[in-house]
This record gives sequence, structure tokens and C-alpha cells, in this order.
Amino acid sequence: MARTRSVRGGINKPPSPWVIALGSIAIVVFFGFPYALMFISSLKTRLEITNIPPDYFPAAPRFDNYLTVWASEVDPASSLLATAVIALGATLLVLLVATPAAYYVARFRFPGRMVFLLLVLCTQMLQPTVLAVGLFQEFKGWQGYAVWAALILINAAFNLSFAIWIMQAFFASVPKEIDEAALIDGLGRLQTMFRISLPLVWPGIVTAIVFVFVNSWNEFSAAFILVQQTNLQPLTVSMPRFLGLYIKDWQYLFTVAMIAIVPVVILFSFIERRLIGGLTAGSVK
Repeated sequence: MARTRSVRGGINKPPSPWVIALGSIAIVVFFGFPYALMFISSLKTRLEITNIPPDYFPAAPRFDNYLTVWASEVDPASSLLATAVIALGATLLVLLVATPAAYYVARFRFPGRMVFLLLVLCTQMLQPTVLAVGLFQEFKGWQGYAVWAALILINAAFNLSFAIWIMQAFFASVPKEIDEAALIDGLGRLQTMFRISLPLVWPGIVTAIVFVFVNSWNEFSAAFILVQQTNLQPLTVSMPRFLGLYIKDWQYLFTVAMIAIVPVVILFSFIERRLIGGLTAGSVK
């Protein structure tokens, strides 16, 4: 392999494996420390958390906190179900709408195409908090399980623009000649999209899935405004109920937070390779 020379005439050597290893460990520690602290805090008692000076480790780990939380009146099981239904429903709805829209935008040049893409991108500036009054007026009549459908629509609407934007970029990276060859062979436009183009843009679809799912899983504002029944509240809304006016059970709050992380970690473990491919696609040719 030819060695490249720097401007001063020296030789650019690759970084030492030890430097790479130490840098990787530093990054893992930096981003993993809050989660480790949250897990340790979930094993403490209320007094150990509020002690001054603080006790960094519990005297006796309280793993029974997880059983206590699971049987509490907050009912994390119902909240976890609500969060999963809303996040999965919003993700599926976004995929159903964004996939054909992104394919059409990438394959056809129509008047106002760039304006449409710009408007799609501008909608990312809007958040449920800004539209709180309007959302409440629109969906205040949705009661019972219908409120989950309202949250699915809201989360899908606020994440649709990003999904269209990123997926159309991946569709555009696929040569048109592939679609034209499929059309010549007798496939229709929808068959070409589903059977030819979609398998080639899976990294982009996975990236959109992760973005929409995580945003919907963590959404708080719309759920806080619309869901009044405690048994229908998602985790983001039910978790603060451990912090009362006089008693603040921080250890239980951290426990539920750890429970809420598990499904997202499972999702990432299944689609990690395709996600990395989606994030790095186009970086090299």
C-alpha cells in the first residue's frame, strides 16, 4: 500500500491500536456512565439516595425494588403495553405512508418537488409542545383506548417528514436503470418498488424505523396532555407518579426507567448491523 505524505513531508501513520482501544473505552464509559448510575440508584433505598454526602453504592442491593415497582399502583406493565402499542403503531403507519411517498419523490421529477422536500423538512421544526392547545382541542373527545389511536396519529405525523426525507435519499441512490429493467420485464410500478427497490434500500428503512420508534417511545408532551386515565398512560407519563408532593421514591423512578430501556436495547440488538449500514451508506464509493 502506498504511503501518503503530509504537507511537511512526513509519513501519516495509522493510529496505534492502543490509542483506538483507549478511545473506544473512553467513549463507552462517557455514554454508559449515566445508565450505570441509574442502575445502581435503582438498587438503593430512599434514604441512601438522599444521603449527604452521597452513598455511591448501596449497602445491600435491593433487587426487590423491581418486584415492588411491578406490583405498585403505577402499574408499569400497563404503561409498557401502552408505550409499545403507540410506538409500534406509529412506526408501522409511518412506513406505510412514507415508503411510497419517498419512492415517488425519488423517481419522478414533478413541478414543485424541491419546494415539497423543503416543506417536509420544515415540519421537523414543529413539536407537540408547540401545538399543545391545538392537539388538545382536536383529540379531547377521544376517550378510552381511542386515545392510543390519537397518539399513534400524532407521533406518525411528527415523524413522517424525517422518514420521507431520509428514505427518498436512499431510493435516489439506486440507479433508475434497475427499475427500468424491471418494468421492461413486465413488473408493474408497485411490484418494482416492493420486489426490486425495497431490498436495496433496507439500511435507509431501518434507520427510519429506529428514529420513529425511539421518538414515539420517548414522546411525553402529547401523551401528558391527552391521556387522563392512569391505566392507559405510557411510561413517560406514568414514571413521574413516583415523585409525590411529600414523598419522592427516586429509587422506583430509576427502576422503571431501567425497565423502559430494555425494549429499545432489544430492538437495537436485532437491527444493529443494518442500522450501521444505513448511517454509513454513501460515505464511501
